[in-house]
Amino acid sequence: MKKIIFALVASAAALSGTAAYAQSNTQDAAGTGYIGAGVVGSRYDFDNAGAGALSGDNKSGTKAAGKIYGGYNIDSTWAVEAGYTDFGKRSYNYTQGGAAGGYNTDAHSYYVAGKGTWPVARDFAVFGKLGVARNHNEVNTTGIANAFGSENKTALYASVGGEYAINKNVKVSLEYENYGKSDIDTGRKAGAVTAGLRYNF
Repeated sequence: MKKIIFALVASAAALSGTAAYAQSNTQDAAGTGYIGAGVVGSRYDFDNAGAGALSGDNKSGTKAAGKIYGGYNIDSTWAVEAGYTDFGKRSYNYTQGGAAGGYNTDAHSYYVAGKGTWPVARDFAVFGKLGVARNHNEVNTTGIANAFGSENKTALYASVGGEYAINKNVKVSLEYENYGKSDIDTGRKAGAVTAGLRYNF
């Protein structure tokens, strides 16, 4: 009798766990949309300044900037997302052999991607995105600096991350995004880490 009761309790627990998983807060209903905003941490580098350059500015490091995005849920797994990321402005001034030089960069990107989301717990899911980005990296120079450009470049966009559902409509996420290279490899680098907050409606 005890074995039968134990089996019934175990079965009930398993079924309740399955039901809770099936009703995961991370899964959005088909035909719904969402909007969001994020804080983006990206790398920058000014290797073009040369090995003998002297400066009080950091030649490389990270910069915090912003992002806005929105999407449409095709079903509970697949969505289409588009966004705009402003990587911000960055300057680097130096002297080399007694001559002065400097860089001023301003970068941003637009992207469109397909997104797949897979729940691993009731309130947590992992996701991936794949699409294209339109990158703009404007570089202006002064003095002896020798790199410049302002053209747009289309590149492959990819992202992997996880999101936690505060409730059915509000989710927070952390992801690594790769926007691809810009037309000139000075200033912003391809990768970024983004912390986001989104609302499903």
